[in-house]
Amino acid sequence: MTMKFGTVLYDARDRVATITLNRPEKFNAINDSMPSDIALAFDHASDDDSVHVVVLTGAGRGLCGGYDLQVYAQDSGENQVNQDMPWDSMIDYRFMSRCTEKFMSIWRCHKPVIAKVQGDAVAGGSDIALCSDITIMNETARIGHPPARVWGCPTTAMWVYRLGAERAKKMLFTGDLITGKQAEEIRLIDRSVELEGLDDAVAGLVERIKGVPKNQLMMMKMLVNQAYENMGLATTQMIATLFDGMARHSPEGVRFKERAEQVGFKQAIRERDSGTPIPGSKI
Repeated sequence: MTMKFGTVLYDARDRVATITLNRPEKFNAINDSMPSDIALAFDHASDDDSVHVVVLTGAGRGLCGGYDLQVYAQDSGENQVNQDMPWDSMIDYRFMSRCTEKFMSIWRCHKPVIAKVQGDAVAGGSDIALCSDITIMNETARIGHPPARVWGCPTTAMWVYRLGAERAKKMLFTGDLITGKQAEEIRLIDRSVELEGLDDAVAGLVERIKGVPKNQLMMMKMLVNQAYENMGLATTQMIATLFDGMARHSPEGVRFKERAEQVGFKQAIRERDSGTPIPGSKI
């Protein structure tokens, strides 16, 4: 059975649902509708009695390049993630918390979710990938949250729950991108393989899982997830989502947006990630 939920494709066969982010011409960048489309697809998978396990992937060359910066950063005027100053933090939080909640439909899905990452999963794309239960990456694909340098905060906060305090701080203090191989070495993901072997690696794990009764899989997932819920996951995400809005409307965040409008978001990102002060900023 093949279905389409806006920017997301859903295909179910032989006890396996494949959910594909489907904006390949934009590197599957997140637009206004994609978070809700993701939630619809994963809610459907939860209710699909034919499905025992879900594979999450992206169309084209990667999983997801994050939020669509051409729309949110480069284009002038207000949008869902930018307001003229002074800004209303609760308007911002209302939209971004909805995105976080929709991404967490992956975490809440009653079926195990395996992320198959053939290419980069960066910024908001890493939020999506790290909501999955098990991640298998192309060893040369990259993952990270560069907006932690300027203009963002990972709203799902999964870095700390995956890595622990010290390594999560290192990733977020630097905003570095690391390869799938490096991500495996620090235990951010389950494993990395050469791109040519990625399909087989995911298929082998899927084959092992899909024969387990759905109720057993649901109980095991709920058991582990609840431990993290009890650690205060929801509260951490609330703070992270508020900080995300603050980061975009800080003096440096506003200047980054201005630079993106002036020189394009790709050049603004190069400046942000160069380690030199953002032109025109006070710090």
